[in-house]
Order: sequence, then structure tokens, then C-alpha cells
Amino acid sequence: MLADSCDYDGIVSVLLELQGLTVELPTPAGWVRPVNELSLHIAAGECLGLVGESGSGKTMLSLALMGLLPPGARVSGDALFHAGTQRNLAALADLEWQNVRGREIAMIFQEPMTSLNPVMRVGPQIEEAIRAHEPSVNSAAIHKNVLAALQQAAVPEPEQRAQQFPHQLSGGLRQRVMIAMALANRPDVLIADEPTTALDVTVQAQILKLIKDLQTRYGMAVILITHDLTIVRKVSDYVYVMQRGRVQEHNVTPALFAAPRHPYTQHLLASEPKGTGTPPPDNSPVILDGRKVRVTFGLTSGTFFKPELSELVAVDSLDINVRKHETLGLVGESGSGKTTFGQALLRLIANQGGEITFDGQRIEGFSRGQMQPLRSRMQIVFQDPFSSLNPRMSVGQIIEEGLQVNGLGRTRAERLVRVREALTSAGMPGDILGRFPHEFSGGQRQRIAIARAIALEPEFMLLDEPTSALDLSVQAQIIDLLRKLQAERGLSYLFISHDLKVVRALCHRVMVMQNGRVVEQGPVAQVLSNPQTDYTRRLVRAAFDVAA
Repeated sequence: MLADSCDYDGIVSVLLELQGLTVELPTPAGWVRPVNELSLHIAAGECLGLVGESGSGKTMLSLALMGLLPPGARVSGDALFHAGTQRNLAALADLEWQNVRGREIAMIFQEPMTSLNPVMRVGPQIEEAIRAHEPSVNSAAIHKNVLAALQQAAVPEPEQRAQQFPHQLSGGLRQRVMIAMALANRPDVLIADEPTTALDVTVQAQILKLIKDLQTRYGMAVILITHDLTIVRKVSDYVYVMQRGRVQEHNVTPALFAAPRHPYTQHLLASEPKGTGTPPPDNSPVILDGRKVRVTFGLTSGTFFKPELSELVAVDSLDINVRKHETLGLVGESGSGKTTFGQALLRLIANQGGEITFDGQRIEGFSRGQMQPLRSRMQIVFQDPFSSLNPRMSVGQIIEEGLQVNGLGRTRAERLVRVREALTSAGMPGDILGRFPHEFSGGQRQRIAIARAIALEPEFMLLDEPTSALDLSVQAQIIDLLRKLQAERGLSYLFISHDLKVVRALCHRVMVMQNGRVVEQGPVAQVLSNPQTDYTRRLVRAAFDVAA
């Protein structure tokens, strides 16, 4: 079996060793095994990459190693932890876990905003993590340790940041706070579960470099869970490939990428976004045009009795045009104004200046009622389908709602025909109308969101980070689907993304935004292969060479 065929001779001192570890969870249909007789080992100072599609058992394995499995879970096999006295993590009681969790094994979760307490300042949250293991240390010493943890996690101005709430920090800073909290007690093993999935490529590179530097400095073992094979290739020393709870293949990183032996590994490596978009005909007319579009937000600072008002320019007098059958990419770091610009063009938010023309009709001054007849012609697909799909409505109701609001389909029978056709076009079966969003995977939910949009037969679609949280193989499926729909229906896309690999595979032209302005634009191949500005060069380097 390939999982046992590659011996790793580089291990000097095994820190964590799993032998036939199995996790079983109770469900209404019986017991399931998200982790099935899994064996692996990791040494001190080593970075181990754990890859596989959603549902392969990666996160469930990490929860087992943290003692955070759901109630009723059963664990068998061995998880031997060789830090100090050897212990079997699979046999620890709850009270014993309290001494291990956070102190000897720590974890960085995928989404820091759901992991950090929104009503506590950052400093007290890190203090809480330290005090749980050092209850006798005085407050002054703990505060000093908090600032030291923030500093080693490269958080600027740690004194001020410690007094802020999580929502006042950027995504990159929130992830750094999570790293500071995880490292506050100097653990032997750090588990990083998709730590950079929702981050810009430049911030992603910074976070990965930080984890690698801290690993080297403190001799930690790092288990890096990710679906981004570029990250694994650049950062990990050794890789385990998981599928349906089992290890299908493992090897040192260069050997595994150079000569993958298992068909599943070969499938993953072949799923990276590739190809290029077919350019639209030269005579394609412009469907969406923006001239000097400007969006500002009013900010209030100072005190309650003496407020100070200021203006934030999110979109600074930008021009844009999208032709029929064309895909225009809009890229840039978080806060560059991409999503704000896109939503202003569709009149989802108000603009404070400029002209917006859709299919020859000026719309920048249209009210909500005036925009209603155009809504079926312009649609949007959001980044996170789980939050954009109503969890209380069935798939059929979600898609049919748009048809009802826009007066499409004279009878319910006619609307249901269109609903099924939209689902089929989006690559989903037409017999799922009674099921709910939580019953589907991330990729399936995104297909449902796309079906909801195309059911209205739009001419233009705004795609806001539609693939950022998806596995590589699912990303490839969504890219193929969008290409197919564009070819069949003549759709035009404005594609917002921080993933330049996806942009290269799907888009015809690209605009690069920074601080509300366009710093570079042109054909995708030209901009990505020969960037003309330092900012674009930094984005390209971070996207295609994580180690840079």
C-alpha cells in the first residue's frame, strides 16, 4: 500500500506518533469514521503538511489531537506524545487534556473571527490563555508575556493592539493574534488548520513566513492543514495525503510532488487552476461601463461630546468597462476597494460621483424601484455561500424566490421547471429541491448559489471571491462551470479575487487595485507575466512563489 511504502529516514526524535488512530462519530444513520486507522509521525522542528479535499478527515484529526471532538465520539488506536513523559493522547481524560491543550499542543483555527471572543479585547483573551496554565503568575508578569507574544507574532504596536477588539483588526492582524495566543505558552506542537485560506496573497506569505520563522526559532513541530498545494510545496518538510479518513500516500515533499504515486495524489496535483479564458469577439459591445466612479464613507472619531468627522475614499474616481462575453478580473489586497467598487457598479451601494451605464442605459441615479427591472439581468455570487443562502429555506425555495420577486414564470410549475434547469446547468441534480444548504458541501453550496443567479437568465454576473474557500479540485470544477455557462449563455463576468492563479485561468483582462485606485490593467497574460508596478510584482511574487 502506498501509505506504507515511503520510509522517512530524516526523523531524529519523534515527537508525536499516531498508530492506527480511528475516530468514530454517531449519526442518525449509524456510526461514521472520519479518521480511519491512520498512522503518521512528526519530529520536533519539522513541518508536516496534511492535504486532502473537504471531508477527508484533516480537521477531525486535528480536533482529536486537541481533545476537542464532539460529545459521543469514540477514539481507538494510539496517539503517542513523546514530550517529557510519554502519554497516549487517545486515552486522556478531560482533566488531563487541560494540561496538554494550549500548553503542549496548540492550534490556529481557520477563521479567527469565529475563534476570538468578539466582546473581549485582544489582550485579555491572550491573558486568559496564559493564566489557564500559569494561575499563580501575577498580573504584571502576564501582561508582559502578552505583549511579548504579540511582538513575536509580528503584531505592530502591541500595546495599542492589546486594547482593541477583534473587529477593529484586519484579517491578517486577527490571524497574528491567534498565532500569538497559540504560542503564548510555547507549545511543542502547533496545528495550523487552513491558517491563510481567506487572506490576501501578500498577507498569506507574511503569515506563512512568520510560522516558519517561529518554528525554526523554538524548534516546534508544525502540522499544516491546507488545500493549497503551493503552500505545502514551499513550506512543508513532509506531506501526508488524506482521503476519506485514510492516508493514501506520504513522502518527503520534493519526492511527493515530483513523482506522486497514488491516483488520488495525482488527481489533487492535476486540479490546480490551469488554462486560459477564450477572449470575446473583437466586436463585442460594452455591457457595463463606469466613468469616474467614486465611493466614500463618513468616519467618526474623537469623543461623544466632541466628535471628529472624516471621509474615507474607498473608490477614487475609477473607470471600467466590461464587454459582452468577457471576464474582467479585479484583484488587490483586502481594503483596496474591489468589493465596494463592484457593488457600486451594480447599485447595491450608493456612489458619490461618476457615471454608470448598463447596456446603454445610465443607472447611477436610479432608485431601488427603478433598478428592479434590471435586477434579473445583473446578478451576484458571494464568497461564502453558507452565509448568502438562507439556512431556513430549501434549495427550491431559495432559487424560486428570485423568480417570484422578478415576476418570472406565470405558474409555480413553470418556475420549478426553471429551477431544475438552473440546477442542472450548475452541475447539480434537479431532485434536491427539498433539501437545505447545510446538507451540502462547500462546492455544492457554491453551485446552488450560481444556480440561483443563472435561473434569472442574467447577462452580467459579479463573482465576489467565489472560489477562495474551496478545495483545489472543487475550484477547478467551478472554473469549468463558469467557462461552460459563459460559452452557452454569453455571460459577462466581473471576477473579484485575491487568487491570481484562478484569475489567470478564467479572466481575459485584469485590473489591479490599491487604496481605491487602479494601479495597473491589461490582458491577463501580459500583467501577470510582466507586471509594470512594484505593487503588482509583489502580488504576483506572493501568489506564485510563497517562499519569496
